[in-house]
Amino acid sequence: MTKPIKIVTDSSVQLTPEEIKENNITVIPLSVEVNGKNYIDGEDISREQLVEELRKGNIPKTSQPAMGRFIDTFDELGKDGSQVLAILISDVLSGTFETALSAADMSEADVTVINSKSTDRGLAFQVLAAAKDAREGRSIAEIKEHCADIYSRTTIDVLVDNLDCLVAGGRVSRFAGALTKLINLKIIVRLNEHSLDVFTKGRSRKTFIKHCKELAEQHKDNPIQALSLSNVGTDPEFLEKIKETILPENSKATYIARLTSPIIMTHTGLNAVGVITLAEKPEKTEA
Repeated sequence: MTKPIKIVTDSSVQLTPEEIKENNITVIPLSVEVNGKNYIDGEDISREQLVEELRKGNIPKTSQPAMGRFIDTFDELGKDGSQVLAILISDVLSGTFETALSAADMSEADVTVINSKSTDRGLAFQVLAAAKDAREGRSIAEIKEHCADIYSRTTIDVLVDNLDCLVAGGRVSRFAGALTKLINLKIIVRLNEHSLDVFTKGRSRKTFIKHCKELAEQHKDNPIQALSLSNVGTDPEFLEKIKETILPENSKATYIARLTSPIIMTHTGLNAVGVITLAEKPEKTEA
């Protein structure tokens, strides 16, 4: 008889409370540092509170997740003989994946760790698929293959409204950051498999809308199955404009717009928008 599989992820994921409960997903909280004090995501700092800190000009930092938390979680979930499958934030953005690998080696449970190469709702797409597969009795190998397929159909672009957090995190030089404030530069970064790359840049939010039009055009023959606009306190009117630009009127895509996690906020800064799409799986054509 196949051992049951329990799904674990980290708090950079964009899941609703209902999705977490209905799919019995365990979420390990990550940490952020604000003004020299360490906070645990979702326990002693909320997404709304971190937005307020950013509005005050306080720029947070990420901090390494605690190894012990992973080991304890893996041991607890595996003590009944279950297999544990951890699907985690891209190693481009965080050391979480490496920490979890080390914890899996130290755990007494049977643990498999997947680098999602994604985050936020892109990570959620994989986690939700894995939970469904696990309920249906799929093997770890089959679930890993499914996650890889979902990754191949996912795009994560981040519309960065100001560069303060990127400068503070060392991803943009301070000199460049000062210049971009003078010309009000906006940039779009794309999360790729091994890097976070500047995709395009411009001097106003029109750059974002233009990019969204191009994204919609790319999906004309490759319909979007799901769209997420994970954001950092961005005004609802602008989010609605992005949605209307990307999704055609007859679209059947699922859609959510929620605050992103404190972990992602530390990279992107105030008013950023993560435009995360999942394309439909192409229909197999008969030979």
